[in-house]
Amino acid sequence: MHIRGIAARVALVAAGLLMTAAPAQAKFWQCVPYARMISGVNIHGNALTWWNQAAGRYERGSAPKKGAVLAFAPTRRMRLGHVATVSKVVSDREVLLTHANWSRRGGVETDVRAVDVSEAGDWSRVKVWYAPNGGLGTSTYPTHGFIYPDREPEIEQPIGDQAPVMTAAAAAAAFKLESVATLTPAN
Repeated sequence: MHIRGIAARVALVAAGLLMTAAPAQAKFWQCVPYARMISGVNIHGNALTWWNQAAGRYERGSAPKKGAVLAFAPTRRMRLGHVATVSKVVSDREVLLTHANWSRRGGVETDVRAVDVSEAGDWSRVKVWYAPNGGLGTSTYPTHGFIYPDREPEIEQPIGDQAPVMTAAAAAAAFKLESVATLTPAN
């Protein structure tokens, strides 16, 4: 009888581990591999190195273009920089970005708003949509500019390792639900 009890407990634990294994298979995305994959800009290393690595390999500039990678400069809070791919140019001062690991750790966000807030209109400082605020974040971020791929890629989510893609509205709703759930005491 004792052996059956132990076997039942082991089976229960194994079943619990299998149920939690499925979400663990979802890919945790960092900004660099995701930007490289969807943009076709074949640069490796931390985001803070992309601008300099692109010199002589890819055209660079300050005008947004669909498929270009916006290279963020490092800051005190964002020490490794950030890269994001332009999914749509709305105007000369506004784009939609597709990027990973911004509002939610490891998550992918598609078509989120980014606005050029630089005085010169050269995209050297931007504000980016941030899910916890449900709008443009309160911070401004310095950028180096845009890295243009050799070809205009199609911005799609990966098929093999499904990325947890979220639209801006879905990310805001998920964040609000998550915040409410953590503040509401359990019954």
